Parts: sequence; structure tokens; C-alpha cells
Amino acid sequence: MTYNFTYTFPNGTRVFPNGTLFDPGHYKYHTADGLDNGGPTGWISILFLVLFSISTIIHLGQTFYFRRWFLLPSIVLGGLGEVIGWAGRYWSSRNPILKKPFLVQITTTVISPTFLTAANFIVFGHVILLARAERFSRLTPKLYSILFVSIDFIALVVQAFGGAKASGSDPVSGGHIMLAGIIIGLVSIVVYVAVAGEVVYRIYKNQPYHRNVPDTAEGYNGKHGLEPHHALMIRALAFSSFVLFIRAIYRTAELSGGYQGHIIETQVYFNVFDAAMVVLSMYSINVFHPGWLLQYRDQDLWARLTGFAAVPETKESSNSSLVGSA
Repeated sequence: MTYNFTYTFPNGTRVFPNGTLFDPGHYKYHTADGLDNGGPTGWISILFLVLFSISTIIHLGQTFYFRRWFLLPSIVLGGLGEVIGWAGRYWSSRNPILKKPFLVQITTTVISPTFLTAANFIVFGHVILLARAERFSRLTPKLYSILFVSIDFIALVVQAFGGAKASGSDPVSGGHIMLAGIIIGLVSIVVYVAVAGEVVYRIYKNQPYHRNVPDTAEGYNGKHGLEPHHALMIRALAFSSFVLFIRAIYRTAELSGGYQGHIIETQVYFNVFDAAMVVLSMYSINVFHPGWLLQYRDQDLWARLTGFAAVPETKESSNSSLVGSA
């Protein structure tokens, strides 16, 4: 959508040929004709709204099918936030003057990926425990979840506080606070990747960090590294973390300039380095899901991971119980 104006005031308010005042307001995306389009592109908003909706619905179904309940307050909630955010952007594309959809989309698209990184942190701890690779890790599997999810939670609270402030009467300070939250999340990803990378390196080099933990159990192949399904899960987590890291760098650069500047005023940057990166992260975990790559067949392992004594029923365990009863 483009507008033809006869005059532009220094504060950005413009005048239609009929004399009506128009404030392009919150969006200042540039178009090929040199004017501001006043809001996000409609079809792009619909595209990402559909992509996020499909992935979130699939994640919700996978969560219930595989009974991986920790994914509900993490990746499913993050996907729902992205759906709300892109609904807000589509709303803005239809009515760019409104402040409410702008605040909805900027808050939710900043906060939602935090839930995705939390899921990555938790799943990696599960991989270490299920692969019986604790001897190669500086941290215990449970500590991965506690430490990194706690940092993620702090980043989330800071971003939410900044979003609330930005929604009020102080958008500049709110933007700076959200930026601080994003930087906290960025640092947590860097530290997580460094620690996880060391674990994988030690596994494949057969250089244990702790030498008093047995490695003879199922899941660890000695000098041959991880079992294929565990290695595949690690690769999926690495890819997901990588694209979320790219997104965090973009958001840091974007908000560093406040609500004005070349980065925040260029829509394609947001579509590619934010939306597309989060889409890739969500769909990568859809395809390489911990539900089928990480099978909890050991009751003790399941109890250590979740605090519950019962092992989740799988098709394999159901079939074996039927055979046994026959």
C-alpha cells in the first residue's frame, strides 16, 4: 500500500492532497517508489502467519502424541506467540495507523523465540542423559535445563518488561530494555553452544571430562561417538540454535538504533533474519522431533528427567506388552 502526499512535516506527519493529516506512525518501511508503505506487506504477513500456524499445530499434536509435556510451555507457546505477532502485522498491513497491532507484533515477535531456545536447552540435557554421555560433560543433564532455562527466563522477563514499557508512554526506554533482554538471550545461546560443542567434541574424541561415570550402557559407542538417532538430534539442535543465533544478532542490531534507522526501516531484513530464521527453527524440530529420536525406554532415566516414575508408553512398549500377555 502506498500513499501520495503533498507535504511532509519534519516529524513525519504527511498531508493528503485533500488536506487530511496522516501519521505513518510506527512503520517506516521503504518502498521502491521512495515512499513509506505505512505498514507490513499483507501477503508476506499472511505467508508467515500460515507457516507459524501449521508448525505450531503440528508441535501441539506431537507433544500430545509423544507425551513430551515440557514442549507445551516452550516451543508450542513460542509458536503461538509468533502466530499472534504475525496476526498483528497483518492487521497493521490493513490499518497501519493503529498503535495496538504495532505493539502486539513488536512485543510478541521479540519475546516468542525465547521459548524456542528454552526447548533446545532442555532437549540437549535429555540427549546427554539418554546417550549415557554424562562423563563427557562439565554440567549434569539436569543442570543444563536449570541453568540455561533460568537465564532464558531472565531474558524473557526483561523483554516482557521492556515490551510493557514500550506499550505505555515511554517507547524509547522500553526499546532499550527489550534490547538488553535480547542481548542476555544472545549471550546464553553463545555459552550454551560453547558448552554443548565441547561435549560433542569430547564424545567423538573419546576424551571424558569425568572418568568415574561408566560408559558401557546402551547409547554410547565408545570411540565411535553417539548412536545415530542421538547424533541426529544433536544436529537438529545445532541447526535450530544457529538460526536463532542469527535472529538474535539481527534483533540486537535492529533495536540498537531505536525505532529509527536503516535496519528497522527495511522490511526485508525483518522477514529474512527474524521470521524466516524462527520458521526454520520450528520446522527443524518438527521434522527431527525428540519424541521419536529420544525414546525413554529406561524407567530410571525417565524418572531422572521428569521426576515421574512412570515411563511414557510407546508403540514399541505397547506391542511388547501385548505379546507378553498373549
